[in-house]
Amino acid sequence: MKKIEVEKAIGMTLCHDITAMRDGFKGAAFRRGHVITEEDVPKLLDIGKRTVFIWEENAGELHEEDCALRMAAMAPVPGAHYEGPSEGKVLLKADARGMFRVDTELLREINSIGDITISTIPDHYPVEPGMRLASMRIVPLVTKEEQIIRAEKLCAERKLLDLRPYGFRKAGVVITGSEIYSGRIKDKFEPVVRAKLAHYPSEIVEVAICDDDLAMIEGAARRMLEGGADFLIFTGGMSVDPDDLTPTAIRALGAEIVSHGVPSQPGNMTLVAYLGDIPILGVPGAAISLPTTMFDVLLPQIFAGDRLTKADLVKLGDGGLCQMCKECHFPNCTFGRY
Repeated sequence: MKKIEVEKAIGMTLCHDITAMRDGFKGAAFRRGHVITEEDVPKLLDIGKRTVFIWEENAGELHEEDCALRMAAMAPVPGAHYEGPSEGKVLLKADARGMFRVDTELLREINSIGDITISTIPDHYPVEPGMRLASMRIVPLVTKEEQIIRAEKLCAERKLLDLRPYGFRKAGVVITGSEIYSGRIKDKFEPVVRAKLAHYPSEIVEVAICDDDLAMIEGAARRMLEGGADFLIFTGGMSVDPDDLTPTAIRALGAEIVSHGVPSQPGNMTLVAYLGDIPILGVPGAAISLPTTMFDVLLPQIFAGDRLTKADLVKLGDGGLCQMCKECHFPNCTFGRY
């Protein structure tokens, strides 16, 4: 492209939108591709445009809108769609509920190329239809095509963005504690877990209240598995006291405990385990009294089919401290970001 005085640009083609702001109007007064006429000259001068950029066919250069379309094509996301280009950028919006994932290292590599800028919501973010997920554009009006080619090659080898829809799960809920089993106090966990699971495609196959008895706890869990449960939730007995039997019962099932305890509060004593492909969560008592805990952070991952690792849980330390806001805004906050 080249810069030219508007009086000398008659008959030439604009290579970018020209925005005007006047009398409450803000928008494109002239669009990219417009051929400048003699009548346009005073209008351009009136909005402060003494010069304009005119498109020249230079090999190896791409216009910002062409770049935006190429970037959208290199990062397709099932369950979402791109809008635009508008003002040089494309916007990715969700069509479905699910867990948004970003290859953050790949994102850093692409944003380090030069003129390319891609911004996203955080990795591991639960999304609803209509949410804005990512925006892509270049900084200047044109850039060397080689920059886009580099980004395309990187995305051909790795997936930059993903939206993992929530899958249906049958949950079994095991509530432990002699004080609840004996009826001395009323259980408060079942209504909490039912309310939280109602936000996901799920069915609760059974809720069992067990005494502090290893055989009873293990037996209830096995019965739920035989009944088709593919997700187990335990509460009660989640501390490190010698008589807290829930982690022992989970091990007795043959499950691999990924972590008992996470660098996060509330929900510090959360337990994550797997019995084959069946996820198991041990939920500490904070989930009963507080609106948001690690239980809320991990549920979207479970329903999206992400297999949690020790490394994933360790990352929760950065962003793992809830601010205990008077009005909870989760997940639009710092808690649970990693």
